[in-house]
Amino acid sequence: MFMKNPMCKPSNIAHFAIWLCALALTSCGGLNDTPVSSVRHAEEGSHASHISADNSIAVVSTMENGITVWDLATNEKQFVWRHQDDGNNTVTNIHIAFDNSYVVTSDREAFALWSLEVGEPEGFWRIDEASIRDIAVSNQGRGILVGRGNGKVMFFEPKTGRRLEFLGHQEKVNSVDISPNGFYALTGGNDYLAYLWDTRTGQVIHKFDHPSRVTKVALDDQGRYGFTADSKRDARVWDLATGQEVSSLQYIARQRIFTTAVFSDDGKYLLTGSPARRINRWDVQTGKELNEWRVSAREGSKPASAVVHDIGFMTDNTIISESSSGLLETWKIEN
Repeated sequence: MFMKNPMCKPSNIAHFAIWLCALALTSCGGLNDTPVSSVRHAEEGSHASHISADNSIAVVSTMENGITVWDLATNEKQFVWRHQDDGNNTVTNIHIAFDNSYVVTSDREAFALWSLEVGEPEGFWRIDEASIRDIAVSNQGRGILVGRGNGKVMFFEPKTGRRLEFLGHQEKVNSVDISPNGFYALTGGNDYLAYLWDTRTGQVIHKFDHPSRVTKVALDDQGRYGFTADSKRDARVWDLATGQEVSSLQYIARQRIFTTAVFSDDGKYLLTGSPARRINRWDVQTGKELNEWRVSAREGSKPASAVVHDIGFMTDNTIISESSSGLLETWKIEN
């Protein structure tokens, strides 16, 4: 009697089984949760981390020891920094300039600029009118980008004192990024919009629409692409020259949140991290998922969990990650 349902015919059942297999195998490389190597950078876990563009430096906001700067070639601690004198560390945003000259760090109320050459702060600024949501710094510390909870984005030049406020967003700004030369900013917010704009004039270059809150943006350091992702299921790569969509990331989940995104030097691949331990590698031109890794869970977390803070391409077949577990982990790309 079941044969009366056309979906239960043998041929359709076979097709249905193949379709289920396709759903299960969302990436060519499968899930890999065994790192090639693992080094602890924070004993009790971390609030935030950032890896330099050349993968030589990691800056980690630890639960127990302030902000630590690591030389990844030797795995030696170079500096220890603190925002507060009372020993508490609430720094949740870190960004290293593309040229490794400066680092900017922030908690919800203040941001600081640090020299990586001497390991000393060059300035500390407090924001009173709205909380700091995200932050970025350009080469030589020339410009600092500050996204805020009131929808405003401030571009600030510490050495000249110049300040420009971008007022394009109508609601809370969630994510910001800046080009290495400091001339271009990509920002995304709760108004379902991401903007590429010029920090010299405040003029919008491209507007990118989403169907829900934009939660993550990232710029390709070579100036070719931008990445924007929202709170539901849209994650897209854009051509920055034309403003046209290059690809939309292909995944089955109804919701996917991204915590970090990095383009490869050759522009062929995109790495993303998530708050659910996941790292994924994508084909930029097609949006197809190629590999998936799962970082180690934070010790003692129940259920087992960790947020991927940052990632990077070490070589053609190796990637690197920092997560809230306090671990720097290395992963092999299985083609």
